[in-house]
Amino acid sequence: MAWNEPGKSGQDPWGNQGNNGGGGNQRPPKKQNDDIDVLLKKAQSIFGGAGKKFGNNNGGGIGGIGGSLIVGVVGVVWLLSGIYIVDPAERGVVTQFGAYVEETKSGPHWHIPYPIQAVRIVNVDQIRTAEIGYRSDSNRNGSVPTESLMLTKDENIVDLKIAVQYQVASAHKYLFEVSDPDQTLRSVIESTLRAVVGQNTMDFVLTEGRNEVVSRVQSLSQELLTTYKTGLIVSSVNLQDAQPPEQVQPAFADVVKAREDRERVINEAQTYSNEILPRSRGLAARELEEASAYHDRVIAEATGEASRFTSIVKEYKKAPEVTRNRLYIDAVSEVLSNTSKVFIGSDSSNNLLYLPLDKMVSQGSAASLKAPQQMAPGTTSNNTNQNSKTNNSGQQTNIRDYLKNRELR
Repeated sequence: MAWNEPGKSGQDPWGNQGNNGGGGNQRPPKKQNDDIDVLLKKAQSIFGGAGKKFGNNNGGGIGGIGGSLIVGVVGVVWLLSGIYIVDPAERGVVTQFGAYVEETKSGPHWHIPYPIQAVRIVNVDQIRTAEIGYRSDSNRNGSVPTESLMLTKDENIVDLKIAVQYQVASAHKYLFEVSDPDQTLRSVIESTLRAVVGQNTMDFVLTEGRNEVVSRVQSLSQELLTTYKTGLIVSSVNLQDAQPPEQVQPAFADVVKAREDRERVINEAQTYSNEILPRSRGLAARELEEASAYHDRVIAEATGEASRFTSIVKEYKKAPEVTRNRLYIDAVSEVLSNTSKVFIGSDSSNNLLYLPLDKMVSQGSAASLKAPQQMAPGTTSNNTNQNSKTNNSGQQTNIRDYLKNRELR
């Protein structure tokens, strides 16, 4: 609205008289003007004082010294920000404008502060784990078929799951040589595992070759990681699970059972072999000893017979007739001692003489049984034996005499 409306001429909008109204120089209400003035004065005092201290060095020495002190304090703080401490299990990698400068070990160190240099701390003692073929975390718990299923040399499929433990050997290689060293390690492990499995049969991988497969994977993987300059070292490779695919597990279980039966039969055969062979060796050794004893006995008997024959020849040369008769009588006595009936023929007649040796022996036995009853009380059974021997020798003497007399006839 106009300055003089509403109201009379010369009045302002607040109802006061203006210069043209002749009523004097009037102002807006005092309270509102005071508030505005106070705000303006405060702002002027703040910005005006700051300008006098920092913006004008000619105004006095105190302002220049204060600015230099603040600049020095800021510089000291900036330099102190370059101090860093590396723990024993860590390594510090210093970079200058993003480029590698040096690698520091444990202890306090200093570098040119940001933005010129920076430090990246890497834990080199931490045992890191990579899982191939499965995931144990809560988000992806279970098998990963794209990693675990592999083709063997005999064109069978096996399901392998391994866990790899590794450490950082070189911090600056780990950070700068490869863009993603952890993923590179996973790819290298999976590649070498597939290569090793593809060079062996399914039975070898699932049974006796498990340790060899793990050892081969570790050595080949370490060679590739060293070639790629990843700065990683593989500390261990553990085979978590090795089995055929789920679709063919029943058939494979039958194969495993058959293999176990084969091993059982082989063990039983080996046990029988270990039992029978020592026994056979013992029997063979006994037969050899008996044969050796028989050999020695026969030789000794033959040697004795030869010696006896030599002595008889000497006696025969001295008295041929007597020796001949003696040999004849000994031979007949030896033959007749084994029989109970003897028939003797005669050159003058066809009659045979029957010699009842059995009755003679029985009579001699009866006589020897009656003799102990007539013995004195102090005698012993040795006399009986002597009497029986005497009777037997007497009977043999009678037989010899009879045969001798008959020969002389």
